[in-house]
Amino acid sequence: MTIESHGHEHEFEPQYGLPERLPAGEHILWQGSPDFVTLARRVFHIRTLALYFALLMATMVVPALWEGAALLESLASLKWLAPLAVVGLGSVTLLAWLTARTTVYTLTDKRIVMRVGIVLTVTFNLPLRTLAAAGLRRHAGGFGDITLALAGSDRIAWLQLWPSVRPWRFNQPEPMLRGVASAEAVAQQITHAWTTATGGMAQAVVPAAAPGTAAAAEAGSQATLHSAPQWRASPT
Repeated sequence: MTIESHGHEHEFEPQYGLPERLPAGEHILWQGSPDFVTLARRVFHIRTLALYFALLMATMVVPALWEGAALLESLASLKWLAPLAVVGLGSVTLLAWLTARTTVYTLTDKRIVMRVGIVLTVTFNLPLRTLAAAGLRRHAGGFGDITLALAGSDRIAWLQLWPSVRPWRFNQPEPMLRGVASAEAVAQQITHAWTTATGGMAQAVVPAAAPGTAAAAEAGSQATLHSAPQWRASPT
């Protein structure tokens, strides 16, 4: 298997999201980037961080109020923590926004191209023939994550892919299309592109169960494919 990395070339890309213009006969089927809000929530855990700061502030204000201190006096105890919380939350939000803005996923009829990285931008070419399996996890609003398991022995370093990589798979990193809109439709496009590129036959991806239901939790996004990458539930 050949996985191509074109290094730091965002400034020079001749075609949006691609390290070079596509050769004759190859066509773009879909392009997308991570949704900023989904990325902030599920990758950078902005809500958990906000809750942490809120609880930390409560542990400083509530005891003072309980002991009879005035409200303004109690709030004055946050003069150092409040700015720290603002800076922390702002920095994480900015990082999520920059990640969403600089990441581009491209599906052609031959490959999947991933342009990742904020400062050091790296582009990876994943030929469709190298896909061994895929996973889809749906989120609210039609967004979702699509994992791509690669066949063969070639691997991409986990840190090079982050955050466009499946969590906790360090030994065999799996590239992941993070927080893409209309994730199920994109999954079907990948399936169709794979079968067209390889001559395989595949069934359509099963319809999604409603997010948050028991059926969705149990079945995830599984759909059996014959002679194609096997779609499986992605637990992470």
